[in-house]
Amino acid sequence: MGTRTEEDYNFVFKVVLIGESGVGKTNLLSRFTRNEFSHDSRTTIGVEFSTRTVMLGTAAIKAQIWDTAGLERYRAITSAYYRGAVGALLVFDLTKHQTYAVVERWLKELYDHAEATIVVMLVGNKSDLSQAREVPTEEARMFAENNGLLFLETSALDSTNVELAFETVLKEIFTKVSKQRQNSTRTNAITLGSAQPGQESGTSERRACCISL
Repeated sequence: MGTRTEEDYNFVFKVVLIGESGVGKTNLLSRFTRNEFSHDSRTTIGVEFSTRTVMLGTAAIKAQIWDTAGLERYRAITSAYYRGAVGALLVFDLTKHQTYAVVERWLKELYDHAEATIVVMLVGNKSDLSQAREVPTEEARMFAENNGLLFLETSALDSTNVELAFETVLKEIFTKVSKQRQNSTRTNAITLGSAQPGQESGTSERRACCISL
């Protein structure tokens, strides 16, 4: 009975995946949420998101991870995709420099539509293909530092740093939320579900924690 269900959580954090088509966003999503990897490289079509609940200390965080679902090929991502997002993974393929060259454009689009306080990680994916690398680690790391981004290199294929990437972003969001709670004196401050003894914490109370930083 000690297992935690998908519906048993304190916060919901919406995290979006952005970047050029073919960089591995969908496989990063499926590796983190389902521990799956598909060698089928067909572009994802249609809006898609998956969830996974993780524990950060005593708090249960439901990560709602959104995939661009192939729409980036048509420049058809709308502001609704970014709405409510508190985290983003900006993914490029470290074996294809052109996917890194447009990272700045993706960052501008993100900041045009999302909150300025959004937590952003630059992710160089496909680190398992090191012999085909076209983007030096230090170049990407420097870009991330200069733009206030987190940075990691991952491999959705062999799972390298996938958990770490998502969990680092979630921890950073949680830290911001915790500080916001501490600094807030409003009656509607964000609270972890704190039902009175003998009273169940309602679903609506928990889900009210879908927050904007």
